[in-house]
Amino acid sequence: MKILMDAGPWLPVPPPGYGGLENVVATLTAELRAREHTVVLASVGDSTLPVDGLVSAFPTGRFEQLGGPYPQVVGTAHAHEQVALATLAEHALAGEPFDLVHSHVEVVGPALLAGLGDAAPPTLATLHWDTGRNADFWATFDGGGRVWFAGVSDTQVAQAPAQLRGQVVGVVPLSVPVDGPPPARRTDRSDAVLVLARLCEAKGIDTALRSCRAAGVPLVLAGPVGGLPDREALEAALATPGHPACSHPDVAWFLEHVEPHLDGVTARWVGSVGGAAKDELLRTSRAVLFPVRWEEPGGTAVCEALAAGTPVVAMARGCLPSLVDDGRTGFLAADEAGFTAALNRLDEIDPEACAAEARRRFAPAVMADGYERLYGETLARARRRSRPRLPAPRGQRALR
Repeated sequence: MKILMDAGPWLPVPPPGYGGLENVVATLTAELRAREHTVVLASVGDSTLPVDGLVSAFPTGRFEQLGGPYPQVVGTAHAHEQVALATLAEHALAGEPFDLVHSHVEVVGPALLAGLGDAAPPTLATLHWDTGRNADFWATFDGGGRVWFAGVSDTQVAQAPAQLRGQVVGVVPLSVPVDGPPPARRTDRSDAVLVLARLCEAKGIDTALRSCRAAGVPLVLAGPVGGLPDREALEAALATPGHPACSHPDVAWFLEHVEPHLDGVTARWVGSVGGAAKDELLRTSRAVLFPVRWEEPGGTAVCEALAAGTPVVAMARGCLPSLVDDGRTGFLAADEAGFTAALNRLDEIDPEACAAEARRRFAPAVMADGYERLYGETLARARRRSRPRLPAPRGQRALR
């Protein structure tokens, strides 16, 4: 099968640090190519993932722009999609059309592809986000039998508007590499716990700070703030008049609720991490924390933690109850008091059980199996619901 894998314009694939969506795309694409699918990637120019072709509108990621004014953000997404659509047209004209588009671009990707009707290949769009943030769009969107959707968790799909749920062909949980070294022993781990996420209110970073302080557990925060990878980048942005960070709500929240509590010892921010540095943090932390205060749809970092044999402590919201086996691979809490109490029970969790569960449930082959099934279902549904040729105005060609 020939697939256009559209990862969007925000971060390279794989990302150097933060980037759950891009990590998922990298993992899935590698597995699909190993199964002899042809995959062309639509991303940014500095993506390094081995693929059968790379197309891009921008040389580097535009992640920092996500906190900027709406016209700038949506304009960036459309510029990227224009290149993706041009790629579809070029391959079709060359007699080598794509069989399917797998889109990971929120709203803009499905909207533009559906608008093309039968001129575009059948499309499967993965929902990586809480659909509530674009509820009006999802409540009315009609893929016209060409665009269909995959959820990343049952809870995400259950909470989606009915119009969208009717166009979901299935759910494929996220996947991460699971072939790393054996879990580190307790004696080889630090005393600190880890948060691997964007540092923002929705991720409950302030809850992690208070709980760790109450439990006497050191905390390491690893992730970007307002799209900025580390303190140096944040300070430079704030010193630049008109930079999007100056008005980014995540930056303002971080400066008020997180920054005052960072002392470099009991609580420290190490910025975005990737590659070997991230692997080492995951393997040597006592636990990874997810004190979320929103309905987390996917939870890539949860899978990464368990694959490293590291227990997870999470709020029982969104997809987290489906990923964490309470009392076996981590703990689920209903409130901050329960979250704090769980930090005193970390030694009850067997790292080998965490890693074994990750290998069983979150291996790349499991995700690829799921998507191959949904690709087949998408193609079948598109064939059944192909729209008839529309009559053309006099003097024009008929459109499909």
